[in-house]
Amino acid sequence: MFSRAVRPTLGFARSLSTSSQNNAKVAVLGASGGIGQPLSLLLKNSPLVSHLSLYDIAHTPGVAADLSHIETRAQVTGHMGADQLDAALQGCDVVVIPAGVPRKPGMTRDDLFNTNATIVATLADACARYCPEAIICVIANPVNSTIPITSEVMKKHGVYNPNRVFGVTTLDIVRANAFVADLKGLDPARVNVPVIGGHAGKTIIPLISQCTPKVEFPADQLAALTGRIQEAGTEVVKAKAGAGSATLSMAYAGARFTFSVLDAMNGKEGVVECAYVRSEETECKYFSTPILLGKNGIEKNLGLGKLSAFEEKLVADAIGELKGSIKKGEDFVANMK
Repeated sequence: MFSRAVRPTLGFARSLSTSSQNNAKVAVLGASGGIGQPLSLLLKNSPLVSHLSLYDIAHTPGVAADLSHIETRAQVTGHMGADQLDAALQGCDVVVIPAGVPRKPGMTRDDLFNTNATIVATLADACARYCPEAIICVIANPVNSTIPITSEVMKKHGVYNPNRVFGVTTLDIVRANAFVADLKGLDPARVNVPVIGGHAGKTIIPLISQCTPKVEFPADQLAALTGRIQEAGTEVVKAKAGAGSATLSMAYAGARFTFSVLDAMNGKEGVVECAYVRSEETECKYFSTPILLGKNGIEKNLGLGKLSAFEEKLVADAIGELKGSIKKGEDFVANMK
């Protein structure tokens, strides 16, 4: 059995410093935004990327020009507007999609649905046309619905491969690792908490019982920690007081996931990340679990593992909301003109 203690963050550090030569064209769709800019900066720093293709509806030439002055090997191209989307995507190995509007105070991820659903459907349609074999990593919220949207759009074009479409939930794992490390006085780079389910509120299910190294909390502290992980996005939205949502930590998490995908594509073995994918692990069509990554995306779904009674209840409580979010995404594509 593959160890869930694999630390992708160590790979993250290496990807910023290693001198190994790899060739991958990576597109960032939404590259001018609050997540897109720092994400693009992190990707530009990595020798895993040979061509960084930046797309947005505004300001992309400036972002591309700025990043192109950094002394790393990735060639940077900027593409702006719908008529340049095909050029941004052609030949891409990996497409990362942070595009969309951010959450503001008082908004739920579902409030974002109408705007972001249209944006993601449009971008997924372009991916299906111009880079149907690429691995697609969706950051745009609500991920619980935008992954079903992406999948249904790809199906319409006859190019859907469930092993290549990922909802990036990595920020939930990053937060869980940071919060547990803080409470226990541990090095966060050595902590690994699997987080399963979805990527909103109570669908975010941290498996503290499976944490490495093993940690234990009293019931009240465990409940408070779980609640904090589930509502950490809202914590940032409130702290930014109308100036946006989690952008820097999301960029870090998005880069970490992208580097893991690229490492696995390059033949590195034992690369494990949690991600929201097409799944047979529960009664939900899509569910996040630890995934063994390979050269073609999902190598193996590692499943939920052994859950505590507390975690089993969290899963049961999340199923209804997840099913509703999935159906909402599927219905959106079914009703598209």
